[in-house]
Amino acid sequence: MEDQVFVFTCESHQEGRLDKFLVAHFPDFSRSQIQGLIRDGFVRVSGKLVQKTGFPVEAGMEVEIRVPPPQPTSLEPEPIPLDILFENQDLVLVNKPAGMVVHPSAGHDRGTLVHAALAHIPDLEGIHGEERPGVVHRLDKDTSGLILLAKNDRAHRWLQDQFRLRRVQKMYLALVDGHPPTPTGRIEAPIGRDPRNRQRMAVVPPEKGRESITEYFTREEFPSHALLEVHPLTGRTHQIRVHLAFIGCPVAGDLVYGRKHSTVPLDRHFLHAYRLTIQLPGEQTPRTFEAPLPPELEQVLQILRGRTTL
Repeated sequence: MEDQVFVFTCESHQEGRLDKFLVAHFPDFSRSQIQGLIRDGFVRVSGKLVQKTGFPVEAGMEVEIRVPPPQPTSLEPEPIPLDILFENQDLVLVNKPAGMVVHPSAGHDRGTLVHAALAHIPDLEGIHGEERPGVVHRLDKDTSGLILLAKNDRAHRWLQDQFRLRRVQKMYLALVDGHPPTPTGRIEAPIGRDPRNRQRMAVVPPEKGRESITEYFTREEFPSHALLEVHPLTGRTHQIRVHLAFIGCPVAGDLVYGRKHSTVPLDRHFLHAYRLTIQLPGEQTPRTFEAPLPPELEQVLQILRGRTTL
């Protein structure tokens, strides 16, 4: 594929910085993407190469920009089965199994959700100039449930904005050890890196963490456990696990923030992203999606209810 070339003539009401001028003409591009194209030599003003993002554009000037096609990703697609709950031209909604890492990282360069999505979407438009899906939000490796992947920059920014502006309703199901101090509650406690272990998160003083809010509702009680419906209103790393441990009822099976040995017959923690309500790109009304509890979590509940045995 060849570069696409676009030419615009600046009018008096459009005068100002070059990057802002181009962002106004390319609403599907982020400002950082436009700035990258300018710095990389893809923009000319009145026939001259300009690589300063703040170059002043004046009325009558002709601005030419070349937009290169997405570059092939260095990641190799892997034909890993995915439970696709919804898909359109902009995104794919996956019911992620426990044990699958979302994004490639140190120690996880194979078998991730992104690798699987590359095989599932061979004609991917790409994100940030690379042919790969855009991760909109994260789920921990051992947390199952709903997760969104964007197929293009426009959808990626739209969906990220929905999360950033707190227009997304997320609901998780969590089985916890013990019982919360009240049947329903709201936890407002800042979260940051644990000063004693930088690989963990913790509730920290406000000046050392970020605002974090979690609401919970008790759905079912057992002698030594409770099944909670959890609504994270912010999206901090490990937020639900940290907050529930903070109030004395850690997620069952969570060996990092909870007890050293699992109190239920699971080789993962009991946390599942069950429901997601979000307005999709190009639509006016929010949609609600649900992912049923995985069999191993449903079996634990049946055991606690006394309807089955190990």
